[in-house]
Amino acid sequence: MATIEEILQVEAIEKDIYRGPSFPSHLRRTFGGQVAGQALMSATRTVSDTYGVHSLHGYFLRPGNPDEPTVFLVDRIRDGRSFTTRRVTGIQDGEAIFMMSASFHVLTDHGIQHQDRMPPAPAPDELPDRLNELTDEAKAVFKEWQEFDLRVVPPEQMATSDYFAAQQRVWIRHRRRLPDDQVFHVGTLAYMSDMTLLGSSKVPHPGVEPQAASLDHAMWFMRPFRADEWLLYDQTSPSADAGRALTQGRIFDLDGRMVAAVTQEGLSRTGRPMPTDQHARQDR
Repeated sequence: MATIEEILQVEAIEKDIYRGPSFPSHLRRTFGGQVAGQALMSATRTVSDTYGVHSLHGYFLRPGNPDEPTVFLVDRIRDGRSFTTRRVTGIQDGEAIFMMSASFHVLTDHGIQHQDRMPPAPAPDELPDRLNELTDEAKAVFKEWQEFDLRVVPPEQMATSDYFAAQQRVWIRHRRRLPDDQVFHVGTLAYMSDMTLLGSSKVPHPGVEPQAASLDHAMWFMRPFRADEWLLYDQTSPSADAGRALTQGRIFDLDGRMVAAVTQEGLSRTGRPMPTDQHARQDR
């Protein structure tokens, strides 16, 4: 399978036009994290390294074909003294499959500081490697992400709040040492952030398997981090209705620093025949 370095290595084919490579896949649709990560790396290539990405907002418009590369068109919306904005459109076969706006902030700004506390969770080394727990069928799909170590905190080991409708916590990291470039770690986390988050909406509904797909995805990056070191993905789903589920995630490093936040709305439709590729999206 392709490495994350290969996945995020977008090719410049013209000014502000990039091509994200495709790779053999077990999925029938391009993984949303791959499209988001490649779009973000394309935008980053047009911005001075004196700025760092602080937010992205993306919409999944059409299912991508995992066997085809995606072309990313970058629009330079604004270049300011403190903030820079880019809009990226991902295209396959002449149609937009993804749109993203990304904002970059100068790295030298200072201001007030505070954050929520990291919730308690067992150490990742105390939990089993998820790859060793899956069924043979699920393992075939999970090969897409075998470079990533995912360890789900069991419900009985979670400190929960009665005010939250659905809660889930997952330790995540890349299994190998990655390049030191912080831009690369941001792109890797954008890829990783699409894993498991929509699954938090199913926690209150055991045995129900809705039709699932990412509809939109937003991220905010607060502090530097490494994607090859353990990160706790604290996930909630505050609401689900009308075939859509809202999910949110806060990401902490081992020192308890909140490094990123995620919000995603996804399809959670029931009452229709399950599509033949549903097994490929069971974690989303």
